[in-house]
Amino acid sequence: MNRNLALNLARVTEAAALSAGKFQGKGDKNGADKAAVDAMRRMFDVIEVDGVVVIGEGEIDEAPMLYIGERIGKDSEDYDKVDIAVDPLDGTTSIAEGRTNAIAVLAVSPRGTMLNAPDVYMEKIACGPKAKGQIDLDDSVENNVTRVAKALGKDISDVTVAVLDRPRHDKIVEDVRKIGARIKKVSDGDILTALETCFEESGVDLMIGIGGAPEGVIAAAALKCLDGDFQGRLHPTDEAQMQRCKVLNSDIDKIYYLDDLVKGNEVIFSATGVTSGEILDGVKYHKNNVATTESLVLRLPSGTIRRIKSTHKLSQKPSYAK
Repeated sequence: MNRNLALNLARVTEAAALSAGKFQGKGDKNGADKAAVDAMRRMFDVIEVDGVVVIGEGEIDEAPMLYIGERIGKDSEDYDKVDIAVDPLDGTTSIAEGRTNAIAVLAVSPRGTMLNAPDVYMEKIACGPKAKGQIDLDDSVENNVTRVAKALGKDISDVTVAVLDRPRHDKIVEDVRKIGARIKKVSDGDILTALETCFEESGVDLMIGIGGAPEGVIAAAALKCLDGDFQGRLHPTDEAQMQRCKVLNSDIDKIYYLDDLVKGNEVIFSATGVTSGEILDGVKYHKNNVATTESLVLRLPSGTIRRIKSTHKLSQKPSYAK
């Protein structure tokens, strides 16, 4: 893929973040999500890419923009033919309630290399590069934490395990506490939580729990760029979710590894902070119609990690930034 595509994709997530950020703390998660979707879609219209949305806002009858199967850009020999996974606003509750870690995020890989994950739950476990190869979704919390601690050269009491703050994770929390490790409960947004395992400044060493399968694929794309590790298994919870798995011929017993979720070694990932968190600053609005953003852009095969701090003069921007 053209390396210049990475910076253009950062413009897409910036656009979504700038639009969604206006809704911080206003209690309108649907309005924030729509603003992010609309801005991202309009920005995609000016990107030189021939893409197919494999993970989006839903099926065509559920999402008029950025739906699964939608073609992005145009068919051109000069444009990269890619799979696109998008989450215009990961953390809709976070933005509505004025909490941390909401992001606008997407991942791109060559056509046919990204898993078209059904919109169901997924069991997940993730860690950073130093603990790569030490996680096992089928093993106990105790054994996973013990191996990660050894790989990191830490006492178990200094290992921090991040989980989404949901009742379904009470047993995981109990098991982590029983062995003396630390817990970080996250209100929303397990894409960014998975990434935190790759950044020492976040303080997170391991992520375990159940979250959305589409978010799992996006997280896996980022972790692949960062040389981290990820495993997931589909976890449908009702008949409707079982049916979604059947439609896509998804194997609900299979453990999906990084190379199952995103094949090959060409990946681009971009995330822009909407509300501030451990890794990214959120959108800040200043006087004279100026805003600032911070984005994280990752790329394989180069392994490049870019942090982009941008100042936007909104009066000189197209309508997506207003």
